[in-house]
This record gives sequence, structure tokens and C-alpha cells, in this order.
Amino acid sequence: MEQRSVDTVGWFGGGEEEDLTNDEFRQYSDLIYRTAGIRMPPAKKTMLVARLRKRLRATGRLTFRAYLRYLLSPEGQRDEMVAMLDAVSTNKTNFFREPQHYDQLVNQVLPDLLGRRRNGRALLPIRLWSAGCATGEEPYTLAMVLDDFAGRAGFDFSILATDLSSVALAKAQRATYEDQRVEEIPVYFRHKYMLRGIGPQKGWHRVVPALRGRVAFRRLNFMADDFGISQPQDIIFCRNVIIYFDRASQVTLFEKFYQHLAPNGYLFIGHSEALQGINGRMRRVGPALFQKKG
Repeated sequence: MEQRSVDTVGWFGGGEEEDLTNDEFRQYSDLIYRTAGIRMPPAKKTMLVARLRKRLRATGRLTFRAYLRYLLSPEGQRDEMVAMLDAVSTNKTNFFREPQHYDQLVNQVLPDLLGRRRNGRALLPIRLWSAGCATGEEPYTLAMVLDDFAGRAGFDFSILATDLSSVALAKAQRATYEDQRVEEIPVYFRHKYMLRGIGPQKGWHRVVPALRGRVAFRRLNFMADDFGISQPQDIIFCRNVIIYFDRASQVTLFEKFYQHLAPNGYLFIGHSEALQGINGRMRRVGPALFQKKG
């Protein structure tokens, strides 16, 4: 007869789920911070409990202690850690969020980059990285803006989109959004780059194939030593992401962004965020917009 651990089946005959103790909350917070750099202050305990419970149920572990033990095991590190981080990370975004950044991109950043490259030969592609892309609204917005501008200015571009959450990335790669989500897209871009669903797909829109092919999605943990990005990036968008990191992690992350930027490259951050650690090597050229000194 199979013997089952009391930690796996729970402490109570009826299968009730126990509360997360303060000590267990601290252990989870430390694990999440070490693994992904995400802060979990005490104010987020209720949120963390709700999200972890889903993973307890999915893995058949009815105590937080048992689930933590599983996460720390070689099996859990291999099979569950990514799912746990998916559950606790926040993926809030929308199309054309902070729209003034897209105005700056078209009116300031792209003309400057293209002006530096025009030398009578074919232009090198503009490389852009959407760091923390969530479910894809930001990189697809960028693809719309760049594709439309490139049609007039004559250049090529590529977009790399990364996120910690494999669940969010799967949604981004499907490129399918409910009608109310695409209402944020200006009518001109919506008609040009979104397909309206009919029949069983009514109520949904999908990004056109040509634009989907412009974006490469990849999972990336900002705490990794090596991002695996070999080519310098001309533009990096990392907005409303670092608010979940402490100052030390922000400094480390901005240093990595700096190293991955091409000379005279641009870094966009959220309007509520502040540059940390590399201020002296970047010039502020607009609201929440910085340029690497060439």
C-alpha cells in the first residue's frame, strides 16, 4: 500500500488548507527574492497566499511547508519553480501605455539613430528590446509604431521581447486579445495591424502575421548572470518593472541594461521610476528617457 506523507495530504482530516505562518512567509519571500529579485514585503502576504494556494492545489500539496520543501528539492527546482514564479509575478500591461513614449520614439529617438547611421550605404537594422513584456502588448505596440515609421523612412528592425513568466509569454505568442483590450489602440493602427475575429473567434482580435514575425519572445530572469543577448541593443524599453525590485537589484539591473545598450542607445523607463547606479553615464533626454553617452 502506498504510504503518503502527512505534509502532502495536509494536517486535517477534511483537507482544509493551513495558513501561511510569518516564518514561512519570510522563507518564501527570501526564495523569491534570491531567484527572481522580486520583493515580497509583509503588505503582500495576502496576495502571496492567494497565488501560492493555486500551486499547492496543482501539485497536490496542502501545506505551505510541504510546497516549500518541494520547491527546494531538485525535482521542484526542475519542474515547479518556473510555475511558482509565474504565479507570484505581476503581468499588468496594455497597448500604447504611456503614449508619450511612442511620440518620443517617432519624433526624437528614431530620427536620431537613423541620422547617425546614414552614410550612403544600407542601414543596419534597429534592434529594440522590450524587457518585461508581459502578455505582449508593449512589443506589439512597438512593432506597429516601428513598422509604420519604417514604411516611410526605409529601414529594417527587430524586436526581442522577454519576460520572467512563461504563462505570459505563451499568451504573447498567441497574439490574440479580447476586443476591449484593443480599444486602447488608435484606430489607424488597429485597422492596419489587427484582425477582427469572426464566427467562433468573435469578440477577439489578433495581430497580423507580418507583425507577429517581427517579434521574438524569450523567457528571461533578470537575476541571471548572462542574459544571452549577444548583439548590442539600440533601444531598451523596461517600464514599470523595477518597482518590484529593491535598490541593490535595481542598480545591478540598470548596469546590465547599460552594458547591453549600443553607444548612443536609448533606455525608456516608467514615469514613476528613477534611474539607479548609472546616472553619470546616461544623459536624460526626455521624461523617463535616457541616452547612453557615445
